[in-house]
Amino acid sequence: MKTYSFLAFILIVFTFSCLQKQEISDWRGPNRDGIYNETGLLKEWPENGPEMLWSFEGLGYGHSSVAAANNKVFVTGVNDTIESMGKLFAFNDKGQLLYEKEYGKDFSLNFHGTRSTPVVVGDIIYIESGMGAIYALDANSGNEIWSKDFQTDFGVDSVIQFGNAESVLIDGDHLICVAGGNEKNVVALNRFTGEPVWSCKGEGEIATYNSPILIEHNGKKLVIAMTSASVMGIDAETGEKYWRVEQTQGNKIHANTPIYADGKILVVSAGREKTSGMVQLQLSEDGKSVEEVWRNNRYTNLMGGVIKLDSCFYGSSYMKADWRVMNWKNGETLAENKDFGGGAVIYADDRFYCYAEREGEIALAKATPESFEIVSKFEVPLGTKEHWAHPVIKNGVLYVRHGDALMAYDISAKS
Repeated sequence: MKTYSFLAFILIVFTFSCLQKQEISDWRGPNRDGIYNETGLLKEWPENGPEMLWSFEGLGYGHSSVAAANNKVFVTGVNDTIESMGKLFAFNDKGQLLYEKEYGKDFSLNFHGTRSTPVVVGDIIYIESGMGAIYALDANSGNEIWSKDFQTDFGVDSVIQFGNAESVLIDGDHLICVAGGNEKNVVALNRFTGEPVWSCKGEGEIATYNSPILIEHNGKKLVIAMTSASVMGIDAETGEKYWRVEQTQGNKIHANTPIYADGKILVVSAGREKTSGMVQLQLSEDGKSVEEVWRNNRYTNLMGGVIKLDSCFYGSSYMKADWRVMNWKNGETLAENKDFGGGAVIYADDRFYCYAEREGEIALAKATPESFEIVSKFEVPLGTKEHWAHPVIKNGVLYVRHGDALMAYDISAKS
């Protein structure tokens, strides 16, 4: 009996250890929908904002958000050198710099800096550079495990205008990305080795700036991905393309990640064309076709994201003090608030966290189908250039990246 108990104890410890190592940090939260499963957070902030626990200046150029997993915080930046080398910074959750490691050339053209938010799975961190390359790195050291180049390995003609910005998608042992090649448009790789698993042929359209999502619809796994001119539904196991819907935007920017709920897909883009703006698509029972439910090209949200809760979704207009509550069923506006600048939004514990891209302010908001109310706000005190990085919440801490600075705020409710 004692031997059995001891073995059972060892098995539990081993299982727990494996689960701990497999902690994941993904783009815009665990489901890529901007919702963080945190509780016990402040419902309003002090006049000058929540307490700053720590900060770091010297990241270099960058618009990428942080990744937080396994009691570590990761963020990338571009060196201020002619080589424009991308660098990965790793901190412990107290703000101590553990290491900084160059991984390869990153973006130095339009709006200099890193774009892609790293994805962490256990002890591996995955980074897509603005120059169109994927790096799998050891999260404990920053050392390279493998890498792939979109032009060399996937036949992509050139780097897209504003630099690749997607965060790669992880599906079990597979890593999925939208390379944008004619023959190898959407690609699945073995995430441990970088070896090809499948590829989905393109339609002559280049890659765009958002991240794909993985959904399970009536028992079938689909990758919902976008190019510069379309939305696609792809079999996650084989790479077979089931459907494609035209979705256009003048400068070929689709920077918001699609949202899936209730058997429907919501794509939020800018543009006034017939096939632009917001569109909601209804998936067939088997997921192999879609029908357009509604389209709204009067509302413009370029890259701030929206949050879907119950019967509504919430977000701001691009570059405007215009926060909206919108009806999930028809895309119509139910309520507005013009007291805070537009920008990125995430959600946790009954509150919205809004980051105004022009003003550089962070707001805490409460919203219902009838109203959108700003509860508290503060100015971001550190950093440089554009306020584009989406905030991140982990273990009661709000991480805000502004250019070369990273700030960590305590937003937990003290008992």
